[in-house]
Amino acid sequence: MSLPAFSKHLRVLERARLIRRRREGRLHLIRARPAGAKEAQQWMTRYIAGWQSSFDALERLLEHDSE
Repeated sequence: MSLPAFSKHLRVLERARLIRRRREGRLHLIRARPAGAKEAQQWMTRYIAGWQSSFDALERLLEHDSE
């Protein structure tokens, strides 16, 4: 993986609040944020129920059309 690609991945994780980054001179200190992972999990849990409902409705529609 190239350095620019790695940096881009870190920026995405930082924007998602999954990591925290700070600089000390030329060093970049990166720390995981467990609270950020919990927030992401809560967000996914809210949307999974809706997605599951939509997939169930699609499955019923496809079963009805095949009959």
